[in-house]
Amino acid sequence: MYILGIESSCDDTSAAVLNDNILLSNVTASQDVHFEYGGVVPELASRAHQQNIVPVVSAALKRAGITKEQLSAVAFTRGPGLMGSLLVGVSFTKGFARSLGIPMIDVNHLQGHVMAHFIKEKPEDTTPPFPFICLLVSGGNSQIVKVNAYNDMEVLGQTIDDAAGEAIDKCSKVMGLGYPGGPIIDRLARQGNPLAYKFAEPHIPGLDYSFSGLKTSFLYSLRKWIQDDPDFIEHHKNDLAASLEHTIVDILMKKLRLAVKQTGIKHVAVAGGVSANNGLRNAFHDHAKRYGWTIYIPKFSYTTDNAAMIGITGYYKFLDKDFCSIDKPAFSKVTFK
Repeated sequence: MYILGIESSCDDTSAAVLNDNILLSNVTASQDVHFEYGGVVPELASRAHQQNIVPVVSAALKRAGITKEQLSAVAFTRGPGLMGSLLVGVSFTKGFARSLGIPMIDVNHLQGHVMAHFIKEKPEDTTPPFPFICLLVSGGNSQIVKVNAYNDMEVLGQTIDDAAGEAIDKCSKVMGLGYPGGPIIDRLARQGNPLAYKFAEPHIPGLDYSFSGLKTSFLYSLRKWIQDDPDFIEHHKNDLAASLEHTIVDILMKKLRLAVKQTGIKHVAVAGGVSANNGLRNAFHDHAKRYGWTIYIPKFSYTTDNAAMIGITGYYKFLDKDFCSIDKPAFSKVTFK
C-alpha cells in the first residue's frame, strides 16, 4: 500500500510517501518569514501553508515515483498545533481524499513524534520493542511517555508550565541571539564550558517537569552580570549557552532516570525537536553506558516536524482500519488520545 502523510501543525509544510512502512519521500517547506519577528506568527504561517501545500505534495509524489491514483490512504495531522496551520492541512486532505475516493487517517502530532522511531528507510532497519520509554521534548511539549503499543501511550510525567524547547528559545531571545534559539544555543554550547554558571533547578515531585523557574533564574542572573559588564553576553555567550544547555539536559535526564527505575524498562527513546540537541544526544549515549540502557535516537531529519512520522502512524492505523470521517475538525490542544 502507499500512504501519503501530511504535516502542517506549525510553520513547516511537509508531505511524505510510504510504501507500507518504508519511506519513499519526505519533502518539507520551511517558512523564513518568521525570523524577523522572533517567533512564529500564526496568520503568516497559515498563509504560507496555503502557498506550499500543493507543490510539496506534488514533489513528494514525484520523488516517490508514483501518481496520486496509486495512493491507498492519506494520513494527516489533526492536532495539536496552531489552528490556522492545521486547518490548511485538514481542509486539503479532505478535498484530496474525497476526490480520489480513499480513506483519511487522522494522526495526533505528539503520537507522530514518538512513532518517528518506526520509520524505515530499508527493511532491515531496527525499531524499539514494546513497551519502551520515550522522552518527548519540543518547543511546546516535554513529556515522559510509556509506549505500550503504537496506539497505547501513557504519559508518566509532563511539564506543568513551560516546555524545554520553549525555555531554550526564550533564553536565546533574552541573549539577543535570534530565532529559533535551539540550533543557535546548540552550536554555541559546543564551544563553551557547561559548568561555568549555575542556574536554579526546580524541585517538582514525581516525574513532572517545570522550566519557568529556570527562565527566571537565567534572566535575573544576566541582569546582575550585565550591570557589572554591559558586554557580558558577548564576552561569555559560549559559556552561557553551554551552562544553559547543561542545566536543561540535567533536569530532563534526572526525571528520565527515575522513570526507568520505576518502570524497570531500559529501552529508552527520545523524540521531538529538542532531540536534535547535541548535549541531549550525548547524555543518552552516556546513560546507555552507565546504566545499561538500550537507546533509540532519531535521525536529525525526523526530529523536527515532518510528514514521515505522520505517514508511519497512518500506516499502522491503516492496518487496523482506523479511519477518520470527513466531519472531524482540527484541534489545537490535547496530549494523547
